[in-house]
Amino acid sequence: MSSLTGEVRSVLREAIEAHRDDQETADLLRRQLDRMDEPLRVAISGKVKAGKSTLLNALVGEEIAPTDSGECTRVVTWYRHGHSPRITLHPKEGPPRQLPVSRDGGALRIDLGAAPESVDRLTVDWPTQGLRDTTLIDTPGIASVSEEIAASAVRFLAPEDAPGEADAVIYLMRHLHRADLRLLESFQDRGAARATPVNTIAVLSRADEMGVGRIDSLMSARQIAQRYRADPRLRKLCQTVVPVAGLIAQTARTLRQDEFTALAALAAAPRNELESALLSVDRFTRAGEGHAALLSRFGLFGIRLATVLIRQGFDDPPRLSAELVRRSGLDELRETLSVLFAERRDLLKARSALLALDTVLRERKCPESARLLSTVERLLADAHELAELRTIGVLRSGAVQMPAEAKAEAERLLGGEGGAPWSRLALRPDAGREAQRQAALDTLARWQRWAESPLSSRAFIDLARVVVRTCEGVVNRLSDD
Repeated sequence: MSSLTGEVRSVLREAIEAHRDDQETADLLRRQLDRMDEPLRVAISGKVKAGKSTLLNALVGEEIAPTDSGECTRVVTWYRHGHSPRITLHPKEGPPRQLPVSRDGGALRIDLGAAPESVDRLTVDWPTQGLRDTTLIDTPGIASVSEEIAASAVRFLAPEDAPGEADAVIYLMRHLHRADLRLLESFQDRGAARATPVNTIAVLSRADEMGVGRIDSLMSARQIAQRYRADPRLRKLCQTVVPVAGLIAQTARTLRQDEFTALAALAAAPRNELESALLSVDRFTRAGEGHAALLSRFGLFGIRLATVLIRQGFDDPPRLSAELVRRSGLDELRETLSVLFAERRDLLKARSALLALDTVLRERKCPESARLLSTVERLLADAHELAELRTIGVLRSGAVQMPAEAKAEAERLLGGEGGAPWSRLALRPDAGREAQRQAALDTLARWQRWAESPLSSRAFIDLARVVVRTCEGVVNRLSDD
């Protein structure tokens, strides 16, 4: 990666120098160069009411994203790590201005003081560990009642004539509909050399609603997510599908002592009385003072699950919070983000920079454009790290006919489940270096035979050669360590 990153930085500097007489373009390219040193940018997208802001709060561990249907949810909002809280409004016309920072009941409240249609974006800087390595971008609901608001989300995620702002995408859906497939298709970068599903993760949001509020709802959601992962239409558009109960995850990470006390009291009540009250929102709200506030934070399913867990021994706030987070699916999502996005941070950054540079060089010509474009195209086509991403996309598209076992192994070897040698080789994390090296040599020999077989198709041979090069790299890495 250091070699590819260095080459990308070098060609960016050359492009900046080539556009030194065009200040606007030079500044745009400098921002792309600076972006390579910034945290990974991950956009959270989905249709209206998919639970985007709720999931963002759960990932951060604080209620900083408004979850109501107010004006702020209708603009693109960047959440970045900062030394002190600050909210900046960037209008489509005019200079940026600071907005007051205020909280209500622990949640951040933002008053735009302007029509959402006049706002380009909001930037929220917040001192929290959850944003130190990743900048999260909350986008307006796609398929919104307002066509302009929906269009602004699509323009941000899939710009036609400008560099993309996000390095990766988390796409939320409640069920898999044709509309979701069309939207995911629109996120794919244009051009066969660039298309890849590995910078997109799908989240089956509001997983607690899958079983109509039953205590086994999350289990049902996991089964549905597993079925979606095997769907060939979805596999070629995203890396994986993870079920998450966003409301439970958000509330668990921000659980307050008074809420735990109220839940403990409910858990101590006769079970038949509690179950009767939990049959509907109206019945539970009427059953006691403060129930409405508890309901808004947990939902019926969350209250049912929390009281069951308290009876099972999770009888203090930290233990209950940790178990609710685990049950919600948030831990699985965070692990997925770490393996598939964080480990690929430099690669995804380099890829974003190359795609942005390609767009700029084609739109804004200069005497050096042809030479620089040739370099960019060479890096996009020849860099092995990017070839791995493209090949994963080819595997998931079903374009190459091969046995299912070989396809699964190829995807894993190419880094589809993580970039560490033990992960690529399907070994345990504590496997010794020599055991990893021997496994890599055996795997290399097998794929070399397949790549050289006269019975293999041309498409399979091309794919196998990429896998062979990957195996050679793993062997060299283990030999040099």
